[in-house]
Amino acid sequence: MRALGSLSVVFDLDGTLVDSEPNYYEAGRRTLDAYGVPDFSWAEHERYVGISTRETVADWRRRFGLSASVDELVAVKNRHYLELARTRTTVFPEMRAFVERLADEGVPTAVASGSSADAIGAILAGTGLDAHLRTVVSADEVAHGKPAPDVFLEAARRLGADPADCVVVEDAAPGAAAAHAAGMRCIAVPYVAEQADAPEFATAGLLLRGGQAEFTARAAWEWLTATARRG
Repeated sequence: MRALGSLSVVFDLDGTLVDSEPNYYEAGRRTLDAYGVPDFSWAEHERYVGISTRETVADWRRRFGLSASVDELVAVKNRHYLELARTRTTVFPEMRAFVERLADEGVPTAVASGSSADAIGAILAGTGLDAHLRTVVSADEVAHGKPAPDVFLEAARRLGADPADCVVVEDAAPGAAAAHAAGMRCIAVPYVAEQADAPEFATAGLLLRGGQAEFTARAAWEWLTATARRG
């Protein structure tokens, strides 16, 4: 019998498992600069945390009046990002420990991310997380990105799990909203501390307002075991 019974865990990737937001920011800054939009700031980038790459660049087109197509912008941004992701991506240590604990206990896990499949694969391979996280869903594979529930529901389908038996680990408000819409419980670890009071996070079963500084593998495991006992 598995330690957590029928529970499965679905991880967001960027800002949750790995500190990739600096890479996404730099890739976005380089892309916009190439299309005549200089001085894209980190504060501006933060509004896109948790939003898929395709939806991000579609908003850029509207905001900045870009003539390039969404497909072209996605390709350019992904090219910049992959160059950075392969060598500069850091795994949050307690998240790695949590993933390893889940693997040791035989708990089914998946990654459901707004990133492209190529970006997800590069990060998981480059960090060694692919040894444990083999079920992967990109927002590019479903009709709608977060805050729609599509990526999480597809992850549950691939795991053969009931959505009600899935726990999502998320850092962004759109992801927390997507988990709630999917009928899944959520461990929320806000990447942007100032967003901890966002209404989307109020639906989380466990909200760690201090983000990664507060998250520990042991506390997350204990919460999961208590959740499994409650059924």
